[in-house]
Amino acid sequence: MTEQRKQDVMDSARASAFQVALGHDATLCAGDPLPPFFHQLYFWDPEPPKALGRDGHPKVGGLIPDMGLPRRMWAGGRLNFHGPITAGTPAEKRTVCERHQRKDGRSGPLGFVTLRHEIWQDDALCVTEWQDLVYREDADPVAPKPVPPVARKDAETMDRVSFTSTLLFRYSALTFNGHRIHYDLDYARDVEGYDGLVVHGPLLAQLLMLKAQTELGPLAEFSFRATSPLMDHETATLCRNGRDLWVQGPDGRQCMVATA
Repeated sequence: MTEQRKQDVMDSARASAFQVALGHDATLCAGDPLPPFFHQLYFWDPEPPKALGRDGHPKVGGLIPDMGLPRRMWAGGRLNFHGPITAGTPAEKRTVCERHQRKDGRSGPLGFVTLRHEIWQDDALCVTEWQDLVYREDADPVAPKPVPPVARKDAETMDRVSFTSTLLFRYSALTFNGHRIHYDLDYARDVEGYDGLVVHGPLLAQLLMLKAQTELGPLAEFSFRATSPLMDHETATLCRNGRDLWVQGPDGRQCMVATA
């Protein structure tokens, strides 16, 4: 199993910039523990233009096998938090492809990929993350869109959140995510068939993790699954009941479910 390793210094300035992008005060300094999932801001994978696919992601065929399916989606993931990641201290990310499989679904062929990431710092394992990706064919413009699930109605706490193209751009920049569905409206609409710019799945998961940590305390585990895309022009509601969390769209649809 091929392992990919990347190093980063976990610069506190990048984490502080993300705090500001979310509308929070910049409070993080070198030596502080990073909030959960902030490691997404690090370990960039820069590739020259010729090594990128049409969607802006690095071309498949290396760590991720090429299954002949052009559309990529971050379907979900789960994380085990073993210890804090400290800002300003070098760290290493170790990644392997645990699983890849092509199947035939109701909407056509689908490719499933699970990556396992480990974040190490000072010779200690801090985070284990499993990232689930789905690849599929181009959208059929005349095919009916799938009916999204309806969000549950028993939230104990709720927070309304709005998104802008500026926030999506900033998150793409801070995570070095070149996926065009998040900043190129023509591409998102005309090529991939979305109604607008797509809010990043991991950004929604990040907001749910911060909510869970604020309301439940430090996280040991967190899992999430995307169920319906959310557009940049939509206001969403972050909901929690016990250790269950979810994102509700403005029309009551369920966009993401999670467990802390």
